[in-house]
Formats: sequence, structure tokens, C-alpha cells
Amino acid sequence: MRTTTPKTSVPIRMSEEDKERLDALAAATGRSRSHHLTEAVRRYIAEENWQLEKISQGLAEADREEFADDAEIEAEMRGIIADARAKRDARAS
Repeated sequence: MRTTTPKTSVPIRMSEEDKERLDALAAATGRSRSHHLTEAVRRYIAEENWQLEKISQGLAEADREEFADDAEIEAEMRGIIADARAKRDARAS
């Protein structure tokens, strides 16, 4: 038997344009507005919590004076650039 987590309502304000786009998404997917809003909030919270955790980790590393050296930074940047070029090239082909 499935148990459900208690739910609560949270009213939000949005532009008419966003509401229309949300309604179109709901109609196209056969899901409710509530489903899409709940999913969007879950994703947003997860991303924000991830970012806050990374900031906390970075601050703790800085407090311990654990900094990346020039070679580590250069390697990281080369990887980011290579990934961006690969994505660009994939879109172009």
C-alpha cells in the first residue's frame, strides 16, 4: 500500500504569459499545473541546496588554506573549454 506525504498549498503569483505557457505544458503532457510547479520547485531547491553545499565546502577549504595551484586551475579550465567546444561542434553537425 502506498503512503502519501501530506501536502500543503502555496499560492504563487506569475505573469499571465507564464501561466499560459504552464497551461500549454500541462495540456501537452497530460499533467496538472500543480505537478509541473511541484517538479520545478523540487529541482530549484535541489540546485540551490547543491550550490550552498559547494559554497560551504569552498569556504571550509579556504579556512584550511587549501587552494588550487596554477596547474590545477589550468587543467580545469582546459577541460571546461574542451567540453564547450565539443558541445558547440555537436550542435554544428
